[in-house]
Amino acid sequence: MPVAYFQRYRMRYDLWQGLPDLTQAPENYRFGRWNPKLLHHHAEVKFRSFRNELDANVFPCLGDADGCLRLMKEISSRQGFVPQATWLVQYHNPQTGNIENCGTVQGLRSQKDVGAIQNIGIVAGHRGHGLGAQLMNHCLHGFQEAGVRFVTLEVTSHNTGAVRLYQRIGFRVLKTVFKSVEIDYG
Repeated sequence: MPVAYFQRYRMRYDLWQGLPDLTQAPENYRFGRWNPKLLHHHAEVKFRSFRNELDANVFPCLGDADGCLRLMKEISSRQGFVPQATWLVQYHNPQTGNIENCGTVQGLRSQKDVGAIQNIGIVAGHRGHGLGAQLMNHCLHGFQEAGVRFVTLEVTSHNTGAVRLYQRIGFRVLKTVFKSVEIDYG
């Protein structure tokens, strides 16, 4: 099978440089900390956020609902899982009264003082409201609460909106890495 290579940036944030202020959520949005009862909601948001994005090609499990559920179960059961850095965003529709899960992020401790952000995602219809920045802020505050000093993440270089967001928050590129993916033209 042919192989494609995707350029990714490994980025880092030093929590000792200070934290962004937690601002009030936009009207009708609520940020909730990790609760094991919400595992399926996180998986559903992850799937809805990534299924039509480049990252679903880089990480095929993100383009599959069952794959996202398996990934959430694996992340949340790891020894280094950081519940304080794992958040779900919900939208309360004032017209219908319905609640829609629309954002997710998970945190893992990769070393004693290093945390790793996993799969921050905002569902397409809810982008552009500053939810990604707020979700990152909640995650960073959670890592600080857990005693982490540095927070890392990886982002596909072609995801320029995410790269700009992370740089605006204060993340710096540590290095460029390449992810190889087998392409099935079948």
